[in-house]
Amino acid sequence: MSEDVRVWVNGDLVEATAPAIAALDHGVTVGDGVFETCKVVDGRGFALGRHARRLDRSLAGLGLPAADHAYIDKGVAAVLDGPPLAFGRLRYSVTGGAGPLGSDRRDSTLTYIVTAGPQPRPPAHARVVVVPWTRNERSATAGLKTTSYAENVVALAYAKARGGIEAIFANTRGELCEGTGTNVFVVVDGELLTPPLESGCLAGVTRELTLEWCRAEGLAVREQPLPLTVLQTADEVFLTSSTKDVLAVSGVDDRDLPAPGPVTRRAAEIFARRSAERVDP
Repeated sequence: MSEDVRVWVNGDLVEATAPAIAALDHGVTVGDGVFETCKVVDGRGFALGRHARRLDRSLAGLGLPAADHAYIDKGVAAVLDGPPLAFGRLRYSVTGGAGPLGSDRRDSTLTYIVTAGPQPRPPAHARVVVVPWTRNERSATAGLKTTSYAENVVALAYAKARGGIEAIFANTRGELCEGTGTNVFVVVDGELLTPPLESGCLAGVTRELTLEWCRAEGLAVREQPLPLTVLQTADEVFLTSSTKDVLAVSGVDDRDLPAPGPVTRRAAEIFARRSAERVDP
């Protein structure tokens, strides 16, 4: 519910449904901005350092100035103050600030928005749906976490109308790419495989940690281009995201899968254990 979301905009806590952003903010008019989403457990944001570094990469990719992270930290502290969220979502956005009605930019002060609210815990497993649209791995915004999410809204609605929790995209080469807000892993002959960043997928923080931690614990893990058809032949499939951690996939379109399979179960155990050990790995 919106009343449960805590909101901080440009230095002030505001009501969740109150007007707080200028109508001519470039983030509103053309989606000229970036954002990060972090998991909150017992009132503390997870992997904030990695999310901050990715925000910087996204801002640089859009040609926007570097963020004031000390200012963002004040917003994070403000929205996480009070009764601790047992499990929730922290989201902070940085936009280009006031701009013209078109795509040209004005030399403006950046807009900062930080929000936090409760989040349902992820299910034990879920189905996904492959959508008929593609990610453009050669797009100017490929791999950037921008606020221009209309494509994801359409794709996710398509997937949910067909019984899925997430929509899966191929890229323009017909390779497996990503979900609307997740990265995709498959298990083939006991080996964990996931598309490389060159496929056009987002450099997910949970993806990055899953790769690092599974390798450190001896699992066979590889980044490589994968045909979209691998979803119809893989032994196991799972998703990673900031609020889903490692989520077993029980079905892709009309195909049923074991969920979780043995490798997925092991990856999920590794992630749960290591993430509990360090709040900012």
